[in-house]
Amino acid sequence: MLPSIIIVLVSCGSSKAKYDATGTFEADEVIVSAEANGQLLQLNVEEGATIAKDSVIGKIDPIAIELQKEQASSTVEALQQKTNDAAPQVSILESQMQLQKKQIDVDETQLKVLEKEQARFQKLVAADAVPTKQLDDITGQVNVLKEKIIAAKTQLKVLQSQVNAQRQLVAIQNRGILSEKAPMQKKVAQLQEQLNKTNIINPVTGTVLSKYADAGEFTSIGKPLYKIANLSVMKLRAYITGNQLAQVKLNQQVKVMVDDGNGKMRELKGNISWISDKAEFTPKTIQTKDERANLVYAIKVNVVNDGLLKIGMYGEVDFLISTQ
Repeated sequence: MLPSIIIVLVSCGSSKAKYDATGTFEADEVIVSAEANGQLLQLNVEEGATIAKDSVIGKIDPIAIELQKEQASSTVEALQQKTNDAAPQVSILESQMQLQKKQIDVDETQLKVLEKEQARFQKLVAADAVPTKQLDDITGQVNVLKEKIIAAKTQLKVLQSQVNAQRQLVAIQNRGILSEKAPMQKKVAQLQEQLNKTNIINPVTGTVLSKYADAGEFTSIGKPLYKIANLSVMKLRAYITGNQLAQVKLNQQVKVMVDDGNGKMRELKGNISWISDKAEFTPKTIQTKDERANLVYAIKVNVVNDGLLKIGMYGEVDFLISTQ
């Protein structure tokens, strides 16, 4: 009779849970969607395949966007050809100015000669050596030449004003034309960005979980193409009671136990990466150390995946891991 009682006691003792919480493994899943409209020319992904970050794994037909970009680029080039150049007209005016300056130099040289003659005749007239008429003739020539030089200098200023006006006029005309250039260049850049998005680039290193499209299908912006997740580190989402909150902290190392498929438990190391700050009702599929508790707190435990951990697999957490 005694042995049977011992067996019962042992069996009752062995039924006690050897874990503090249980939960299921999950991973950070990313759904990759199309960023352009068009036919899928390529989509080189297969479920279960591992893909590196920034890999180009597909292509959406870019022909429509390429044509729009070519049209916008042609418009930019056409605007450049519409611009005016002030150089030819300015060159003519500047040539006239150079000739005018040379003529002024010649006239001023001649004026100096005539003024010397005028001074000489003034002395001769004062000495009654020559008639007054000759002095009057020289004085007339001096006055005419002075007026000519004044007129030439005035004309030189007019030519300079015409040069400035021509440059300003062309600048104003070109500003009006080139004001359309900047928006068109922005449009070209925008179309180039859309063109870049016809390349399907994998955003994270991970394993393809699901594939939603195939080459040859028509896709549109926002339409899911495949789902990928990094399975190298799995997250065990478990739930603890309020009484257990005092036993856990962020980055705490814990023991995680999973079924090895042979009726035994395999032990792995994990660390707590997240603790919820809000209580929630106990999920029906979750067991905690105190199953009578109605409110629990979710935690996440990071576990390095040796290849055997799968999304949805159950795991047990033991907080009393050795700190050695």
